[in-house]
Amino acid sequence: MYLGMIVLLMVILPIGSIAAEMVIHGGSLIVLAGKWFVFWAVGIRLILAGCRQTINPAFTAQKIFEIKDPAALVIVQELGFANLSIGLLGILSIFERGWVVPAAVVGGLFYGLAGFKHLLKGDRNKIENIAMISDLFIFLVLAAYLAAMQWA
Repeated sequence: MYLGMIVLLMVILPIGSIAAEMVIHGGSLIVLAGKWFVFWAVGIRLILAGCRQTINPAFTAQKIFEIKDPAALVIVQELGFANLSIGLLGILSIFERGWVVPAAVVGGLFYGLAGFKHLLKGDRNKIENIAMISDLFIFLVLAAYLAAMQWA
């Protein structure tokens, strides 16, 4: 289920949204990629993660990081608050075009730092590997978008 949700939110829905908008309205592939990857991967993905971490912090603590200590739940909930905040920026960027680049910077930096932290950890479980790969993938997508916007 976790892998399916990640693939849906970080690959299928953004690419489907880009394709649909290209067919219906046309537009720049770079601009549309930024718009839809920020909306789905930063906005919706982080809002959902933030809700889960706030309501059920044990999933992140125990299943991803394999931390059984109940004291970690408070820290995971605070991570959830950060994810809710970043996710809201990503969602609102769909309504305010000028917010796409800032949301890509904040979301990309978050995903990049989290992905590299997973990578450096070494001994990872299956769920943490999925998180690492998806974090680094979105980091690269958003970095490519931001670089392309500098030359556009």
